[in-house]
Amino acid sequence: MAAIILLVVLVVLVLWVMGAYNRLVALKNQALNAWKQIDVQLKRRHDLIPNLVNTVKGAMEFERGTLEAVISARNKAVSATGVQATAQAEGELTQALGRLFALTENYPELKSTGNVARLQEELTSTENKIGFARQLYNDTATQYNTAQMQFPTNLVAGLAKATPAELWQIDDAAERAVPAVDLSMNKPAS
Repeated sequence: MAAIILLVVLVVLVLWVMGAYNRLVALKNQALNAWKQIDVQLKRRHDLIPNLVNTVKGAMEFERGTLEAVISARNKAVSATGVQATAQAEGELTQALGRLFALTENYPELKSTGNVARLQEELTSTENKIGFARQLYNDTATQYNTAQMQFPTNLVAGLAKATPAELWQIDDAAERAVPAVDLSMNKPAS
């Protein structure tokens, strides 16, 4: 009788370990997938920027420094790896784009073509998608991190090679500031 009880306890324990292990692996894969969703949206953003720069380049020849800053920030963002480095590079890119959008207000010939407005609209839409992807990533990574820390699942975390996922966060106060971008293409009446 004791052997049967011991066998039942062992089976329950093995099933629990398997369940905890599988849950951690599933959460890890969900966090990786959520990161890839951010990556997809960032690639779209990075692909739109050269089109925007080429569209405004001729009209904004005196604003070369701003255009170069946008291209430099884009290149840094494309090559960034890891959550924190990517967050920092993307923050710098957002600031450079904000300056570019603000400068386009000074060029009526840019406003008369629909290309700049269309590209700004596409970038704004992409920014929204990036925001939602970041939120999904942070939510998923938090679930994964929480599962690793909870007892008794934490006893299986090492077996599942579970390591805490970095959360997407902005450390620089300047990056937290919302850029003042007027996409209406209309100047206020003076």
